[in-house]
Amino acid sequence: MSYEETITTSVGPDRAWAAVRDVTAYPRWTASMSSVEPLDGPALAVGSRFRIRQPGLLTTVWRVAEVREGASFVWEATAPGVRTVGYHRVDRQPDGTARITIGIRQTGALAGLVALLIAAKTRRYVRMEAVGLAAAAEDPAAAGGGPAATGGR
Repeated sequence: MSYEETITTSVGPDRAWAAVRDVTAYPRWTASMSSVEPLDGPALAVGSRFRIRQPGLLTTVWRVAEVREGASFVWEATAPGVRTVGYHRVDRQPDGTARITIGIRQTGALAGLVALLIAAKTRRYVRMEAVGLAAAAEDPAAAGGGPAATGGR
């Protein structure tokens, strides 16, 4: 299973990256996350772990596998038979604005079964998070949970 969503913002890459890297703030602007709890401190650094609660999904611990400061990060979670990789990327557009891409890939013996069970929810959550990230980058003060920030919470 693999899903990706890309959204263009009206701000530059620095502001977009500030929103992307502030993972503990995600629940403020997307209804797809109930909480993001740092287990090793709030810094987005390789090896850091975050416990994420999402409506209708099991609580999952994600471990940061890669950070390219100002550009991208990747985190991973494992469950019996499934490895999930989530990625977040910020790219500069020719006009100076930023494009945010987020995605999720699942592999493993049970990935197909998981896809059957939660594919629609996963697609919806990835879309909500992309929209919320763009809103948080464009207007951090307004990204506190209104419908535009959450994809219709």
